Amino acid sequence: MTRSLLLVVNDSRPQAVTAATEMAAILDKAGLTLLTVGNLKIDHVSQVALADISECEIALVLGGDGTILRGAEIVQNTDIPLLGINLGHVGFLAEVEKAAISEIAKAIIDQSYVTDSRLLLAVSVERAGQIVNEGFALNEVTVERSETAMVELFLQIDNRPISRWGCDGLICATPTGSTAYAFSAGGPIIWPEVEALVVLPIAAHALFAKPLVISPDSRVVVDIESQSAVLSADGLRKFPLLAKDRITIVRNEQRVRLAHLKETNFSDRLVAKFKLPVEGWRGE
Repeated sequence: MTRSLLLVVNDSRPQAVTAATEMAAILDKAGLTLLTVGNLKIDHVSQVALADISECEIALVLGGDGTILRGAEIVQNTDIPLLGINLGHVGFLAEVEKAAISEIAKAIIDQSYVTDSRLLLAVSVERAGQIVNEGFALNEVTVERSETAMVELFLQIDNRPISRWGCDGLICATPTGSTAYAFSAGGPIIWPEVEALVVLPIAAHALFAKPLVISPDSRVVVDIESQSAVLSADGLRKFPLLAKDRITIVRNEQRVRLAHLKETNFSDRLVAKFKLPVEGWRGE
């Protein structure tokens, strides 16, 4: 039986294309079939339609965390795990460093990798009683002002009112997304194995404007009470919002799988990412 792999590459970065070319040559020699749904044009890789990737055993993603998010969009509605090969700064999603392409290729050939499952969000926009937009997010859903003035938002959680804010926007993040936009806006970091959501306003003019850590099964509803705004899912998929629109965010029935060449320690990734001072640690 032919084994097929999906290749997702940030082709705007020459080093990513170079690494992909090297990887493709090794995997092709081992008898594996490589596919891509983008415009990537390198030897040993075939361009296919999105509908033709369902039999791929894994998706190799060469780039950074942003490329992983694009990969998640591609493999949505499949069970294909994503293996991120980091080509830039230390990331939280693209955990494998570029250093040894041959080692990564061998692990793929031998299928010697592990996977974990990450929570996804489902988001919908209701306008005048009709659903006008639906989407998903691995990291976060944001509602942000689209004009210079603040946007007025009303938040309810699990059918109970929480607060109204004049603010720059609001973030609802997964544990995976807690190290991204939510973190820069003052939210807590949540370990990936913790099932929870984070909701926090952005630059709210209010005494109560703290991050809220809530159940992953909670129903988050945001009403746009004044002027227009913009909905964004993972910073990639955007939708213009109007006053009186209602945004609903819940746990997605689907999940996404991330692959790792070995069991990884999130604490170590955290220390490396933020260059935390741990010198002199005496151990347990």
